[in-house]
Amino acid sequence: MRMAWFSNLAWMDLIVKQRGSIYAPVDEFSRTNIPSIWAVGDVTNRINLSPVALMEGSCFSKTVFGGQPSKPDYRDVPCAVFCIPPLSVVGLIEEQAVEQAKGDILIFTSTFNPMKNTISGRQEKTMMKLIVNAETDKVLGASMCGEDAAEIKQGIAIALKCGATKAQFDSTVGIHPSAAEEFVTMQTVTRCIPAGSKPKTNL
Repeated sequence: MRMAWFSNLAWMDLIVKQRGSIYAPVDEFSRTNIPSIWAVGDVTNRINLSPVALMEGSCFSKTVFGGQPSKPDYRDVPCAVFCIPPLSVVGLIEEQAVEQAKGDILIFTSTFNPMKNTISGRQEKTMMKLIVNAETDKVLGASMCGEDAAEIKQGIAIALKCGATKAQFDSTVGIHPSAAEEFVTMQTVTRCIPAGSKPKTNL
């Protein structure tokens, strides 16, 4: 068994215990309160996902060894739960959108039986949601529960990272027959959440 060797790192001087967790606080460049110690990944308790740790490590390398000060960007980080059916989310969920966005929030949803399920006789449905800022038309978040959710959401994540608007989603030609095309064909607002509303926990 390999044991980490950090007896000379003054480890106890930089860790924080909170709600049963132990982690190392860092600044925006991943440096701890001890100048010679940097930390990335789950030990910092930021977003505990492997691809996020990879991003943090890349930024650390550029900052320390490449002479290019780089900060990890935690906006629009996609994530997925690989259950059956899988669930995937990118951007803000409704609760976060109401708290953070200015103006009304538009919710677009679609629940359907994918064509391949219809042909095969399967009854498994897919649910999709887009969250849009009514004032700017910017897509703030997207959720999906259904087969291939993670694969589809990776592409949606790129669109959100680029600041895509609902109009740009609407002007995109879909791939037929596919479940993903539903994200570019949702035209009817399911509900509008007025600015200043009390947030509710809802994907």
